Amino acid sequence: MLAARLKNPAILTALAVGALLIFPAASPAKPAAKAAPKAAPAAPRWSATITTSAIGAHVVGNPNARIKLIEYFSYTCSHCADFAKASAVPLKTLYIDKGLVQFEYRNLVRDSVDMTAALLARCGGIKAFAGNHQAIMLAQPAWLDKVVKATDAQKTSWFQGTTGERARKIAADTGLTALMSARGYTAAQQNACLDDAVAQAELTGMTNIGLRGDRIAGTPAFFLNGRRVEVTAWPAVKSQLDLALKPS
Repeated sequence: MLAARLKNPAILTALAVGALLIFPAASPAKPAAKAAPKAAPAAPRWSATITTSAIGAHVVGNPNARIKLIEYFSYTCSHCADFAKASAVPLKTLYIDKGLVQFEYRNLVRDSVDMTAALLARCGGIKAFAGNHQAIMLAQPAWLDKVVKATDAQKTSWFQGTTGERARKIAADTGLTALMSARGYTAAQQNACLDDAVAQAELTGMTNIGLRGDRIAGTPAFFLNGRRVEVTAWPAVKSQLDLALKPS
């Protein structure tokens, strides 16, 4: 009887369907996930490589860069502020961070106000210099305007006392103290920077090298691989860099 029933096509179909329900067909195997490609190592940010030269100048970038660019600048020079504003991003991203250019900041101190700004720019150590420099240059119109509008009594006090004492008066009267305070420097830290005899001597010595050795008559002044280039604005400096970087 059972054998006869098993020969019935309808029963065989039902049994086959039941078997599929009890033992479902195996899902196709998923392909093995591909291993994520390893990220390429990040290129070094050469703008984070900052040292000081033998004369106390701040040097930024790849020490083996093909181009060594030196700028003599003054904080009371409007053209220097213009260069700082225009060059900040392209010089860093297109040339310094790519390891193509090493840039050296050299002070050419013109007066007591310039010396005050230069001393404050050195607060916080060499890693803080570039940020301080840029902040002072960007704010130049505001604090330089206060220099122009200072009273005779204020200006007279700027020439009384030690270099540090004079600098403290100038910084307070021009708003440089407030600028540095906004950057997180306490009054004590700023006073220590303004009283720093080593920094004062380095800035004076660097200025003398510029005036007597390199015969700088005005700022900004640029040297490219030791050769003076008669340009002052960023577009012209950029052209000189691009020309020097062309394959020979």
